[in-house]
Amino acid sequence: MSKQSNQNPVDDEQHRLEFATESGIPIQPYYTSLSIDQDDPAKLGQPGEYPFTRGIHPNMYRSRTWTFRQLAGFATANDTNHRFRLLLEQGATGINCVFDFPTNRGYDSSHPFAEGDVGQGGVAIDTLEDMMTLFDGIPLNQTSVSLVLSHPVAAGVIFAMFLAAAERKGYSFHDLQGTLQNDFMMETVILTAPNTLHPSFSFKLSMDVVEYCTKHVPKWNPISFTGYNYREAGANAVQEAALLIANALETSNEMIRRGCEIDQFAPRLSAFFSSDNDFFEEIAKFRAARRIYARLFQERFQPNNLRSSMLRFHVQTSGSALTAQQPINNVIRSSYHALAAVLGGAQSLHVSAYDEALCIPTEASAITALRTQQILLLETGVTKTADPLGGSFYVESLTNAIEEKMEKYLLQIEELGGLVKAVEQGWVHNELIQTAYERERAITQGKCKVVGVNCYTESAPIEIGTFKVPETLSRQTANIEKNSHSRNQTNVNHAIAELRDAVQNNLNTIPFLIEAVKVGATVGECSNVFRELHGGWHQPLF
Repeated sequence: MSKQSNQNPVDDEQHRLEFATESGIPIQPYYTSLSIDQDDPAKLGQPGEYPFTRGIHPNMYRSRTWTFRQLAGFATANDTNHRFRLLLEQGATGINCVFDFPTNRGYDSSHPFAEGDVGQGGVAIDTLEDMMTLFDGIPLNQTSVSLVLSHPVAAGVIFAMFLAAAERKGYSFHDLQGTLQNDFMMETVILTAPNTLHPSFSFKLSMDVVEYCTKHVPKWNPISFTGYNYREAGANAVQEAALLIANALETSNEMIRRGCEIDQFAPRLSAFFSSDNDFFEEIAKFRAARRIYARLFQERFQPNNLRSSMLRFHVQTSGSALTAQQPINNVIRSSYHALAAVLGGAQSLHVSAYDEALCIPTEASAITALRTQQILLLETGVTKTADPLGGSFYVESLTNAIEEKMEKYLLQIEELGGLVKAVEQGWVHNELIQTAYERERAITQGKCKVVGVNCYTESAPIEIGTFKVPETLSRQTANIEKNSHSRNQTNVNHAIAELRDAVQNNLNTIPFLIEAVKVGATVGECSNVFRELHGGWHQPLF
């Protein structure tokens, strides 16, 4: 039973003090044609046409459905392989593999830092043999694979293992389709490791992957700017999109500096957004981000290929918006988040499971999340026309307002010297910390209502079955020992020395990582080279 003291939020005077989006954009009582700029019809355009406000394909989901890419990863490679197969059998159309904390940070499962986290929050991968097992029985020439590993200290190593595993399975690099997150912001701002790489070197490693894929793995998306994680760390919708675009601009400038032409790499740049609670702001955010991305890429880089100015993105429904209290409510939250992503024109979607605030999803909750996508596609009718909210006075006005705020935010970043410099100076850290604090204070004070948390609470906790991660540490340690005994240590030592020389001579590290993992080098052994030469950076927090 709900407590009688719970009051109706609509009658709460505090709730009515200010009508604004979560990013602070004022909301008018109603909107008319006078609320939007009708003097510039090109600003809106048509679906599939520049500036892509209304979507990147002319018919959107009528002709090309978004990818059902449900996140999966826990315990060992064998355990996660079984979950991949279950999701694919139940209708998932792509793989979304998340790695555990030690793997993300470039530590082997046997490292003392890893002991409490092995197999938690993702799959533990230490060796090439683990990667072979992870994709056992999965046709890599037919399945789009997202490797959700964003820390460059380990992203290149894991990608090298994926490439080596694919090659051993008989696939050409030209056959492989998928995405690597590979975002230096994750390593230096969002989820910092015990030994953090300097931002400029972390960014350099990220660009090594982009450069290598441009030349050798043409169907692969070598980077996915992780706006979702910026959002989870405290960013609002405007900050999320602006930081993401600033990262794309920084990447493009660096790739051009390396001698690549914009049309060689830009069509494969991708992004990763959150879809959060403020339904219309989220839809407008996606539309505004596409438009400003297209305009900036056209103005600054003059591509000949229109795809170079298309912002293509994956969306994950917000994890931080899910609550441990009344967890079944999260089914509703995730459904609305998913609807906003589709109305905003996403190319790929993960729906968070209702128990993710408590544990790794059970098989039942994972299937429920997948069914949410299938119901959205097949039963709601929202995919029958492109950009169904296009022309809405409110949505168009909100899209314009978000674009304007994003432009101002991007200008601030440029005045600091670009995103890498802004990270080095601690400016980005301070921005996220401040926004996160303001959001949490609003919830604590009851100004921001969260059902089940600060209104309509239950007198007793609601119990649901949770997933227990299988014991992982001893199994991974045994795998590492087996790998150590079977490999030729002289070859490993030589490969690690070659990798070290490549770093010291500022060469692209990916070819050397591929050779190292082929002869049995572990994630930790490769990542240690980077930490030893460029680690020890401390965030300059204000």
